[in-house]
Amino acid sequence: MAKGGTFGMRERKFTCLGNIVKTGLLVGGSGLIGGGIMHYFKKRADDEFELLAPNSKQLSLRDPEDIRGYCRKFRPEFIINCAIAALDSSPLLAYETNYLGTIHLARVAMERQIPYIHFSSAAVLPPGENLTEDDRLELTPELANYPKSKLLAELALAELHRKHGLDYTNIRLAVVYGAHDHKIQGFQRLLFSLADQAMPLMFTNRRAVHSYSNAKKVPAFVHHVLRNRAEFGGSTWHFVDPLPVALSQLIITIKSYLGLRRPREIYLPYPLASFGAGCMRRLVRLLGRIGIEARMPAELLFMENFYQTQTLSSRRLKNSSFVDPKPQATVFTELPLLLEYYLSRWEALNLITPCNQDHFACRVKGEEFVHEPDRVLKSLEREVGQPFLGPEPPDS
Repeated sequence: MAKGGTFGMRERKFTCLGNIVKTGLLVGGSGLIGGGIMHYFKKRADDEFELLAPNSKQLSLRDPEDIRGYCRKFRPEFIINCAIAALDSSPLLAYETNYLGTIHLARVAMERQIPYIHFSSAAVLPPGENLTEDDRLELTPELANYPKSKLLAELALAELHRKHGLDYTNIRLAVVYGAHDHKIQGFQRLLFSLADQAMPLMFTNRRAVHSYSNAKKVPAFVHHVLRNRAEFGGSTWHFVDPLPVALSQLIITIKSYLGLRRPREIYLPYPLASFGAGCMRRLVRLLGRIGIEARMPAELLFMENFYQTQTLSSRRLKNSSFVDPKPQATVFTELPLLLEYYLSRWEALNLITPCNQDHFACRVKGEEFVHEPDRVLKSLEREVGQPFLGPEPPDS
């Protein structure tokens, strides 16, 4: 059972067969990946694992005393760390959250001799094709705060494994896509820019290809990793879809789904895009000096990546004992669901201007409700004729 927080001494949980359920600590349970893991373990692994998921007020990665106190009190038998600082965080916040917090949790895992599952990012990798788990950027002072802190964490975990026997698994994700993320960042920033018509031209080229990670599949992999420590311990794994995606093709597909005229299929050269981002950065600084708060989208810090190819090898994952629960699922097959979820949410929050709503061709049900409400009622009998709950999902 996944819990948002626990107070008082925890009693051991037993299954109906008398087996003890292992209790784990999940850090970062409010995010896209962490939230998905909580939901999955509650529905699919409740008879094996119980997750404690304290919020940042109960356990702050930036406060080692919080971590010591919580782990002494509840004695987790494994740790999953999904927490990250934002892409545009200050050096101190990125260092304390992405690096120091990772090390504090790793030390708990070492001293208690328990598994530690850590989530990393393709931001630690250079551009290139078919990059393996052994590839990394060179650690230099010039690296941006986010990749530098994530790279430091990876290097430190590998060192703790070699010298002190830390039982860890490092999972690298690429561009993550999935529903139920309340932040507009990464893949969702792309959707938002297109839906809000904020991208007049193609801020990429025809050659740039990237790897993508399906957030819905991650929890099943974590479950499998916990069950198979001998195979997955002490190593890094790329959790990505087998086939990479051209950014230009993805933009054009989203544009087609939404029935939009923009962006025009005119590819803005990188020097011009970089110059525009620089002008915007200077404008933001100027506004700050006169007391107007403004921030650039964090993704613009990585604009160069829009024009470069970076694909991650999935060979190690494919050759492992893990079986993809939905091998046919890709970012393209999931697009209709993602668009329906995020457009509905952003409209409800008035983040998308009304002038754009007429273009959302994928909103079939909404159009029926507005223009043909009698059809909505007529469909009720057909819907009631189908089972609502459906069959119980099979065990993973």
